[in-house]
Amino acid sequence: MALVASDTPQAQQAAELLADVAEWAPLDEADAVVVLGGDGFMLQTLHLMLEKDREIPAYGLNLGTVGFLMNSFKSGRNLLERIRKSRAIAVNPLQVEAVTRDGEKIRCCAINEVSLLRETRQTAKIKVSVNGKVRIPELSCDGVLLATPAGSTAYNLSASGPILPLDSKVLALTPISPFRPRRWRGAILPDRSRVSFRVLEAEKRPVAAVADQREIRDIAEVHIEIAHDKELTLLFDPGHALDERIVTEQFIA
Repeated sequence: MALVASDTPQAQQAAELLADVAEWAPLDEADAVVVLGGDGFMLQTLHLMLEKDREIPAYGLNLGTVGFLMNSFKSGRNLLERIRKSRAIAVNPLQVEAVTRDGEKIRCCAINEVSLLRETRQTAKIKVSVNGKVRIPELSCDGVLLATPAGSTAYNLSASGPILPLDSKVLALTPISPFRPRRWRGAILPDRSRVSFRVLEAEKRPVAAVADQREIRDIAEVHIEIAHDKELTLLFDPGHALDERIVTEQFIA
């Protein structure tokens, strides 16, 4: 196993406490990884594994704020036993192809969501298509996002999007502060869908695309679909798995 920690004092202190728990290997040689930090650092680590084509199971210990993708941090004495008893949850990321106004094509992945956001005070105008069919010719809004079940309780939930069960095989298409169509509140799509956004009046109303923690500015269009050939594995303690957290989140007032 590998051990990686964020650069926060809490995570670094935890890494020192766990230094003697196991014979830690470099991430490039490991069969699994223990991640110390918050959800943001977990996403960073998962993206690093995608870049290195090292899609190994990740067991997170929360030393951040929310820790939705993490397990609770305890003393390291029972860490190996906790990992042996953990439950595996598979997550498929979104594959993103963004085209900028200059014609540059940028490809990346997103585990939580892809969001389009206006760059200026001007309202964004975006054409929304699903599987090549135009569903909304002109969405006037602050932005729009497409979220996976794993990311449905993040930005998607803040934008009043639905919480999706992890095994639902659907995606949440959620507008951000929509003005027109006024009554449209989003859609739930099968995860085999290919969703495309085209920015209208892009020069006057510039829009940025954000794939998890990566921002691409001045985009012209974005195409998104599930990367079924990539599978990430998160490990959770019994009773604290991600799918249980998603159910629990729906009953929090």
